[in-house]
Amino acid sequence: MLLLLFAIPADDCSAQTPPPPVNERAFERVPPTVVKRLATRFSLGAFAGRFEETRLGAVREAVGGGTIQHQGDAGDSIYWLCYRRAQHRLWIVSSGEMGGPDHLVTEIVEELSEKDAETSTDCAIIPEKFVPLVFDGKLHLGMSRLEVVAALGPPSKSEADQMVYSHEGRLANGFDEAAWLILRFREERLVSMRGGKATTN
Repeated sequence: MLLLLFAIPADDCSAQTPPPPVNERAFERVPPTVVKRLATRFSLGAFAGRFEETRLGAVREAVGGGTIQHQGDAGDSIYWLCYRRAQHRLWIVSSGEMGGPDHLVTEIVEELSEKDAETSTDCAIIPEKFVPLVFDGKLHLGMSRLEVVAALGPPSKSEADQMVYSHEGRLANGFDEAAWLILRFREERLVSMRGGKATTN
């Protein structure tokens, strides 16, 4: 099910910078071992948002810039905002299906490259007051692997440069919730994080 949410068509337009596709191997044989809820909220500096509740339009209005992009149809449809600053690139994504007509945020990706993110003019520069991006009040780029484990507990799957956290549970209203974090490290520092959530009945 999670892989379907990540399906991103290959026919992207050169004028756009779509979110990076998920490495499908990331979810191979990953049990949902995390008991606590994941990817419930996020913050961009002082701006506070919640997955599946905050609209892409609300993020754009708060930041004061950015263009909502779209690609794909039906279950492959996604909408996103892309921002950049120095070596950081940030995508705030709404699944066309799961995000609904209000384009609610269902996934966020941030990466730290080894050189400045100066290309892709469709990615607006994000003002300093809207950094850093923080997941669930504790996870942000630059943390060490040990700091991540101290904050989140043991991962559901761990490889040389990547850790995956996976959670599944039933909410009080009877809906099922799946949430995930895909974290990539370079020299034991967190340089890429991808978090998302999907609620189904």
